[in-house]
Amino acid sequence: MSEESKHTSLYTRHKAHGAAFTDFGGWQMPLKYRSELEEHHTVRRAAGLFDLSHMGEVLVSGPEAAAFLNYALVSNLAVIPVGKAKYSLICNAEGGVIDDLITYRLAEDAFLVVPNASNAPVVAEELRVRAAGFDTVVEDQSETTALVAVQGPAAEAVLLDLARPEDAGTIRELKYYAAVRVELSGLPVLLARTGYTGEDGFELFLGSDVAGRLWDAALQAGEVHGLLPCGLAARDSLRLEAGMPLYGHELGLETNPFEAGLGPVVNTKKTDDFVGRSVLEPLKAVEPTRRLVGLRAVGRRSARAGYDVVVDGVPVGTVTSGLPSPTLGYPVALAYVESAHAALGTEVLVDLRGRPEPFTVIPTPFYRRETLAGPAK
Repeated sequence: MSEESKHTSLYTRHKAHGAAFTDFGGWQMPLKYRSELEEHHTVRRAAGLFDLSHMGEVLVSGPEAAAFLNYALVSNLAVIPVGKAKYSLICNAEGGVIDDLITYRLAEDAFLVVPNASNAPVVAEELRVRAAGFDTVVEDQSETTALVAVQGPAAEAVLLDLARPEDAGTIRELKYYAAVRVELSGLPVLLARTGYTGEDGFELFLGSDVAGRLWDAALQAGEVHGLLPCGLAARDSLRLEAGMPLYGHELGLETNPFEAGLGPVVNTKKTDDFVGRSVLEPLKAVEPTRRLVGLRAVGRRSARAGYDVVVDGVPVGTVTSGLPSPTLGYPVALAYVESAHAALGTEVLVDLRGRPEPFTVIPTPFYRRETLAGPAK
């Protein structure tokens, strides 16, 4: 355990629950509390409680906040209604992905930008630099903000047990990729309904100084619903089944949005110039040289990140994430492959440490729950 790793405000509670820790993005985070398979299935069947306080929270406010974000990010943030959210990317001038993030519009002149843990300081600084010339303020609130997620089919029921009666209807009616302010267990919370698991779920933003009280209350209220605290191992297997990218695996500075399948996120119809536009706009009209695809193993062995994808003895791509799917019962993976081998049904081999194993290109997400209130991240 690195002495330089940061701890969230819930660290002592994780220790008390017997969590095994791992360093993630410079933070000591719970990897699991018990079997990662049990935690995975708990989220699919009931509900899991996650500490996501390592994520960043950057408040962008001021008269030109919307115009600024349209310049800083590749999407059209100015059209988001108050109370709604949008998944987007922040790219560099060369079109590489600095981070993928979700932005919530809190008011006409205020937005909350949520970057990934390891990228939070980089994104906050990049936004500050890009804000030059705009009448806007960029405030990194990551240190004083905690983020807790409740994910799974019982997530709504857990929150209703924590809510005031007058907030019950608001919670039930909250749409996917939307956010609202409520009280949970007597604490003011910005409640969002997004998620990274493929299940229904909520994110709870609140002050880090009171997060422990909400964590304890959620565990107590969730007991009758089968809720358990869950770690990053389950979060990773859940997001992979849901076909969602992880920065540093499917996304990075060497990746452009189109090869990652995120071309629709790049809005070239907006009149605003944006960082990377001169490179990204021409790419929208051409076939990428490689594509991110889903793979299903023909056998039982799993592909792992970094393994070569091979056709006719020649490497044509690289696995970015892979594991045995607990829900589906067979191994799945995400991989970048040359576009000539990206069509659904294409048969490839993955070099599993010197032993080629057959895989087939299949659609993503690998897992989709029956009802979803909006597009997946």
